[in-house]
Amino acid sequence: MIILSRLRWLWLTLAVVLLDRATKAWIDSRPEGFFPHAIIPNYFDIIRSHNPGVAFSFLADLSPNVVRYSLIVSTLVIVGVIAWMLVAGRHLQGPAVAGLALLLAGAAGNLTDRIVHGPVTDFLQVWLRFLPWYLFNPWPTFNVADSAVTIGAILIVFEVLFGQRHTVKS
Repeated sequence: MIILSRLRWLWLTLAVVLLDRATKAWIDSRPEGFFPHAIIPNYFDIIRSHNPGVAFSFLADLSPNVVRYSLIVSTLVIVGVIAWMLVAGRHLQGPAVAGLALLLAGAAGNLTDRIVHGPVTDFLQVWLRFLPWYLFNPWPTFNVADSAVTIGAILIVFEVLFGQRHTVKS
């Protein structure tokens, strides 16, 4: 029963992956003159960026093929581990299971980009203008999959810090 109740969270994974793929396809279908497109002027823009590396363009300067295939293999391993944890993990509650489903969605969304295109398409750009002047640069560009990973990680941390404690009876 536990496995079936956890598998229902896969609807969240599927929905996020489909949303990620749809938004990236829409961005890639726009003409170059469309970008940057201000949603909230001076705070939130839609741009088109292709990141061959990982978060914050880390590893982007290395050989594209080495980075691409290394990231594909490592992400496949991560997807496998997360899927296993989602199904077999004991004592996981709602927030942690939802977090794993979101982590799985984010990893799968960016993995699909790496397999199909090479670099990951990023398009959401937030400007942190409410912070001190030296931080007026935009937040690193991200996408739906990146957002899912961030929210999933927050849910897991929340569960670890504030979730119910399970005691083992001896």
